[in-house]
This record gives sequence, C-alpha cells and structure tokens, in this order.
Amino acid sequence: MSLAIVASPLPSAPIALAAGAAYGHTFGTILVVLGAEVGAIAAFLLARSLGRPFVERQFGMKKTPGLLGSQNTLTLIVFASRLLPFLSFDLISYAAGLSPLHLWRFALATLAGIVPASFLLAHLGSAAMNGDVRNATWTALALGGATALSALFAVLRAQQTHRTKS
Repeated sequence: MSLAIVASPLPSAPIALAAGAAYGHTFGTILVVLGAEVGAIAAFLLARSLGRPFVERQFGMKKTPGLLGSQNTLTLIVFASRLLPFLSFDLISYAAGLSPLHLWRFALATLAGIVPASFLLAHLGSAAMNGDVRNATWTALALGGATALSALFAVLRAQQTHRTKS
C-alpha cells in the first residue's frame, strides 16, 4: 500500500480490497490505514526534501500569503481531500509537502481522513470474499454514490464560479 502511494501510477483501491479479502474488514482496515499513512508521509517528505528546494529556486522564497498560508486551512484541505475518493491521494501528499504545512498536521489530517474509505474498501473486499453479495453490492453502491455526489458538487460549483466570472 505504501509503495502504491509513493509510486503514483499504482492504484491503491485494489490493494485495499485485497487486504479486506485476505484479512477481514477489521484487520484489513488497520493494514490499509497503516500502509496509506506511511506512504502519504513518505510522499510528503520526498516532496519536502527534494521538490520544495527546486520550487523555491525556480519561484523564489515567496511565502504563501493569506488563507492558504494558514496551518488550520491547509490541515482542513488535506483532511477534506482524503474524504473525496476522486482526488488523487498521491498528488495531495506531494502537494502538501511543497506547502508550509507542518508534518504532524499533515499526518493527523491524513489519518483522520483515510479511515472511512479504508474501512469501506476493506469491508467490500471482505464481504466479496465471504460471498455476501448483497452486503458487497450495497457497500459498492454507497462508495459509488459518495463519489458521484462529490463529483456532482465539484461540477456544479465550477459552473457557478464560471457564471459569476462571466
């Protein structure tokens, strides 16, 4: 799971499903959360140590002004992004490493945000493995519905922003 996060092209959802299928929804969730947390912190630290100096050389030592410079705002953005399954987990980790966000805040927001999706995916894998098709179907529909609602909200918000600028 950690490798899937650091090496961006590898999808992590199938790994979470397999963890649930192999270890059950409780222990599978724990393994998925631990792997995702370690991978997210590794990506954050890679961006912080390798990417941030490059960005600072290219764009100067400009400090992020205003609301995006706030530790609370950045923490909330990371937490919210972890709850939205259509946003790239890897990209958020690398982007946060380039920001002024403190490591401990990133780790806490990531941990809190990944537990629900990790449980759902591990539970879905466990239910599918145990032959509980009805439960697996409802879990998949709930996860798909959450993704669809999040995507719909993003599209509607983008359209509203576009209309106000026009």
